[in-house]
Amino acid sequence: MPLNTVPNPLELSSYEGVIENFVIFYASRDESGRMWCPDCRDVEDIIKRTFASADDGPSGLIVYVGQKSEWKTEGSKFRLEPWRIQSIPTIVKLKDGVEVERLVEGDITASTLAALVE
Repeated sequence: MPLNTVPNPLELSSYEGVIENFVIFYASRDESGRMWCPDCRDVEDIIKRTFASADDGPSGLIVYVGQKSEWKTEGSKFRLEPWRIQSIPTIVKLKDGVEVERLVEGDITASTLAALVE
């Protein structure tokens, strides 16, 4: 299950055209490569392990929502339609380009993520 990263998140305007089965919304990384959000850092290894566990499984697209100051504004693109992301990390499951399920923040565990990707 490959994990891809969207090169320019601000150009992503909808789930339409997203070929991956999952979209993973994370805090952006700082100059040292560290995500500013501790919850995102906490689940990063779980997500990597889950998506690396099978080559023929679903794929994921990582979207970085911005630095803390960008994310905390009410006008953040990712808080609005079609994303409606209120907390990070958030994992959205897609079927035919339509959201069918999501896991948010503390709901993301090894077991809940394994169940989501089945």
